[in-house]
Amino acid sequence: MIEDNSFCITGPKGRAALREGAFFSLYPRSAAQILFLLLLVAAAIPANGREKDVLQYGEGLIVNIPLPEPEVAQVVEDVVQNTIIRGTKEYNKDEYIAAAVAAISTPVFPAWKEGGKVFYKVRKQALNPWNFKDSADVGTLAVRYVIQPQGDKNTVLRIDALFVEDFRHTVHKSSGSVESAEYKDIQDRLQSVELIKQETAEALRIKQERSAKESFGLGGTGENASEGGISTSRDQELLSTPPPMGASAESGSRESLNANAQPVSPQPSTGMPPQSSAYDPAGETLEQHVAELRRQVERLVMKPGAPLKSAPFHTASTLKSLQPGVEVLILIATPYWYGVETREGDHGWMRRDQLEQMP
Repeated sequence: MIEDNSFCITGPKGRAALREGAFFSLYPRSAAQILFLLLLVAAAIPANGREKDVLQYGEGLIVNIPLPEPEVAQVVEDVVQNTIIRGTKEYNKDEYIAAAVAAISTPVFPAWKEGGKVFYKVRKQALNPWNFKDSADVGTLAVRYVIQPQGDKNTVLRIDALFVEDFRHTVHKSSGSVESAEYKDIQDRLQSVELIKQETAEALRIKQERSAKESFGLGGTGENASEGGISTSRDQELLSTPPPMGASAESGSRESLNANAQPVSPQPSTGMPPQSSAYDPAGETLEQHVAELRRQVERLVMKPGAPLKSAPFHTASTLKSLQPGVEVLILIATPYWYGVETREGDHGWMRRDQLEQMP
C-alpha cells in the first residue's frame, strides 16, 4: 500500500491543500456565480434607499378628528391666516418661517379633485428651508390643508408641504415636520374651543339656576348688582382665574357691590349675618379689594380700536367695531382671546393684545 501524505494536515502539501479547499469552499468557483452575486448586491442597495425615501419624505399627514367639519374648518382657516409656517426655518434665523400668506391655489401643488375644502398657506422667496429633502437655493414653500367630512361628527384632515426652487423648479418633499407642527397648532386651538364651549355651557347653567332660585324668592340682594351699566353677577366672573380669597369672603365681596362699590347689608329675611365694612388682609379695606377685583376683570380697548368678534378666530364675523377707550368686562379667558361684555350688553370675543388694563 502506498501512503499519500498530500492529504495529511501536518504535511506542507496538506496545509496547502487545506488552504486551497477552504478558499474554494467559501467563494464561488465560476465567474458567472461571482457576477450574479454582484448583481444581487447592487440591486439591493438602491431598493433600501428608495424605501427610506418613501418612509421619511413626502408622506404628509392624514388624521381623523372627532369633531364636525364646520368647527374644524374654522380653526384650520384661522391657522392658515396666521402668516406662520411651523416645523421649518431659514438657516438658523427663527424657530419658524414667517410672512406666509393664505391662498386659494398655488402651482406648487396639482389641482385637488377629491372633494372637501382646500386651503393653502404660501411663503415665496423662502431661503433653503429646513426639513425638505435636498432643498437648496430660494423658492416657494407651500402647505396644503384638505378637510373632508366623515358623517356629522367626524372630519378627516390632510396636511402636505412642498418646497419648489425658483431657478431649477426642483420639487423637494417634506420630512413630515411641517405637517406635524401645523397639526399641533390646529389641535391646540381645537382643544381651546372645546374648553370655551364647556365654560360657556357651565356659565349658562349657573345663570339659569340662579334665575330659577330668584323666581322663587331664594336669591339674595346684590347677586346681579351692576357697576356703571356692566353686570357683575357671579356667572360672569373670570372663569379661568381662581378666587383670590375664601368662599365666605368672596361671597361677601361680590354680593355687596352696588353702583358706588359700597357694601350692602343682606335683607333680614335671608337670615345672613351683617357684613363688616373692614377687610382684614394686611390692612386692605373692602373698597380697596373691590377696586382690585374690578381692575382684574375690566379692560379698555386700545388704539386704534378693535373688532368685537362672534367667535375666538381671526376669520370669525365682526359683530361691531369698538372705539379706543371703550370699557369691557372679561367673562372668559383663553390663551389668545377674551370673551367680553360691553356696557351696552353686547357679548363677543377680542384678542388679548387689543385690550389694556384700567389705569
